[in-house]
Amino acid sequence: MPHNVEYKRFLDYEEMETKIDCARVAITHGGPASFLNVLSKGKVPVVIPRLKKFNEHVNDHQMNFARQLVKKGYNLLIVENIEDLSEKISQIKEIPIIYHSNNDDFIAKFTHIVDALFQ
Repeated sequence: MPHNVEYKRFLDYEEMETKIDCARVAITHGGPASFLNVLSKGKVPVVIPRLKKFNEHVNDHQMNFARQLVKKGYNLLIVENIEDLSEKISQIKEIPIIYHSNNDDFIAKFTHIVDALFQ
């Protein structure tokens, strides 16, 4: 059990959204839904992928996926060694936030199609 932070075993969706909105730093595992949600809120997630060597997952797909997103220009801070966590957190203020949602593109295109139907 953590000694220096407030914690709960489970947060429902609304609680999680509120916590992310209020957070200065969001530390997540490597599941895409977790860190992409943080990015969509204009924040840089600190991602600690679950790894096979610690029996946290069946393989290292979370690490591989996070690395691929960094190569594509997503602003993720990947913690590959837990001893680097403090350093990664300190880098957050230096990184510009860049995130582009495909949902925004979809909505714009869909709106254009619907508008054209009613002209």
